[in-house]
Amino acid sequence: MISIVVPCYNEQESLPLFYKELEKVRKNLINADIEYIFVNDGSTDKTLDVLRELNNEDPKRIKYVSFSRNFGKEAGLYAGLEYATGDYVAVMDADLQDPPEMLPAMLEELRAGEFDCIGTRRVSRDGEPPIRSFFARQFYRIINRISDTEIVDGARDYRLMTRQMVDAILSLKEYNRFSKGIFSWVGFDTKYLEYKNQERVAGETSWSFWSLFKYSLDGIIAFSEVPLVIAAFLGFFSFIAAMIALLVIIVRALIFSDSVSGWPSLVCFILALGGLQLFCLGILGKYLGKTYLETKNRPIYIVKEQSSSKN
Repeated sequence: MISIVVPCYNEQESLPLFYKELEKVRKNLINADIEYIFVNDGSTDKTLDVLRELNNEDPKRIKYVSFSRNFGKEAGLYAGLEYATGDYVAVMDADLQDPPEMLPAMLEELRAGEFDCIGTRRVSRDGEPPIRSFFARQFYRIINRISDTEIVDGARDYRLMTRQMVDAILSLKEYNRFSKGIFSWVGFDTKYLEYKNQERVAGETSWSFWSLFKYSLDGIIAFSEVPLVIAAFLGFFSFIAAMIALLVIIVRALIFSDSVSGWPSLVCFILALGGLQLFCLGILGKYLGKTYLETKNRPIYIVKEQSSSKN
């Protein structure tokens, strides 16, 4: 049994197309069946109605979980993994940017026993805005330099995992989740299959540039302490620079009897130093805020409705 975990947010147009394509793939699987775990992440359109209809068509194979509000894709992914019962578990997006036709090859590779996870990796970003592609590449470059956890450039959440790896991921109960990093952090042997980028089949993406930027910051904070080190070094070198500048002023006053002028430059220096302090405080505040959220021990998600309660 393969559990297909599908986080959904406003995917009413994509879901019927997604299900139709996956059913074509299911018929080509050898000695394997599929169960669908759809997670409605507080959608504001008719996504939940579509999931109910699909569940009524095939209640044994199609299951859904609906949140009380929007908790984010990370929460949806975690919930889907918790509800999955298959021997293997796959994570896919409903917009068909994750090619379903790759699933048989992924299953064959996993059955060979050499790997615990078969992931997918985009080798092109055709159709994506150039500035978004540029910042995405820079994010992978930065995080792999400052983090001990390797995150593969272009790697998608779309992957097929063994039950052992899924259980390891579920054992990480942290509230602030960054799945790309978690998939790598738990270890296990992973092989990536490459493919070219594909456009959404319907609807519009909910990932704006700003939301992706915040998500990248969450990833850096979750898997690297380097920003804290940078803040410490900036403070140290600012102090050294200030001491050198003070020494120069004293020497000029003693040797040349020069009363140092330049109040505008002094004001600029004070403002620059103040901005640097605020920047460092912002870094500390970000880490402290994440720690504060973790200590609250809030649930990662809250379920309002699920298919098992209706069948």
